[in-house]
Amino acid sequence: MTQDPASTPQAAAAPAETDPAQAPLIQIEGLHKAFGDLHVLRGNDLSVREGEVTVLIGPSGSGKSTLLRCINQLEEPTAGRIRIGGITQGYAEKPLADGRWQRLRPREIAAQRSRVGMVFQRFNLFPHLTALGNVMEAPVQVRGISTADAESRARELLDRVGLADRADHYPSELSGGQQQRVAIARALAMDPELMLFDEPTSALDPELVAEVLTVLKDLAEGGMTMVVVTHEMGFAREVADNVVFMADGEILEQGPPSQVIEHPRSDRLKGFLDSVL
Repeated sequence: MTQDPASTPQAAAAPAETDPAQAPLIQIEGLHKAFGDLHVLRGNDLSVREGEVTVLIGPSGSGKSTLLRCINQLEEPTAGRIRIGGITQGYAEKPLADGRWQRLRPREIAAQRSRVGMVFQRFNLFPHLTALGNVMEAPVQVRGISTADAESRARELLDRVGLADRADHYPSELSGGQQQRVAIARALAMDPELMLFDEPTSALDPELVAEVLTVLKDLAEGGMTMVVVTHEMGFAREVADNVVFMADGEILEQGPPSQVIEHPRSDRLKGFLDSVL
C-alpha cells in the first residue's frame, strides 16, 4: 500500500547524515497525530540516546500515551517520522519512483515492533496462563524459541523482577504489583532494544507502587533505554536523564530533572508541578 507523501511520516525533511555510533536510539521528527478533527500530537521532536531514561510528564490528555503508542506503532502518525536504531518505523526507507512512500507490510511492522517492549497501565496478562506461561508465550509463539529455552529465560526474568517463587501462580492469585512485574518480565522476554512504560503504577494501590518502581530503577541501572510516562516525580528526579513536559499535544520543556522539575521556566509547568508535588 502506498500513500501521498504529504500525509505520511516520511513527509518530514530527512535529517543530515550522522555517525550511527553517535545517533540517538530514538529520533522523532515533526510528529503529528490526529484522530479526525482531534489533533493529539502537534509537531513534536524528541531524541533518546541508548541507555537513557526519558520520563514524560504532563496533564491528562496532553498526548503522552499517544506518543508512546506511535513509537511502538500501535498508532500510525499523521505526519512526521520516527526512527529507532536508524531505521524508519512503518515505512520503506526510500520513496518509490513516483515519489510516494510505501507502508511496510504487517509482518514487517510486527518485526519492527518486536524490538520494542511496552508495559501498559493495565497488566493485560493472559488469565489462563501462569506467570511463567505468560512470560514464555511470545518467545515461543512469535520467535519460535524452544519451550525449554523459553522456560529457562522466563525463570531468569521472573527472578530478576523478584517473582521466582510465583512462577506457577495465575494472575488471579497475584497482587496488582506482582502482575505488573510479570508484565515487565514478559516484555523483557523478547529482548527489546528499548522499553516503553505507560503509567505503569497508576492502576496500583499506593503500597504496591514502590515494588514496580524498584524494578524500573534496576532496569535503568542495567543500561536499558526507557521512555516512561508517569506522575511519580520522585522516580523522575532520581532516575531520569531527561524529563519531558507535554501539554496540549506539544513538548513545552525538556531537560535534566534538576532543570525541568526544580527550575521550571513556564507558568504551565509550574502549575502542573504544584498539582502533583
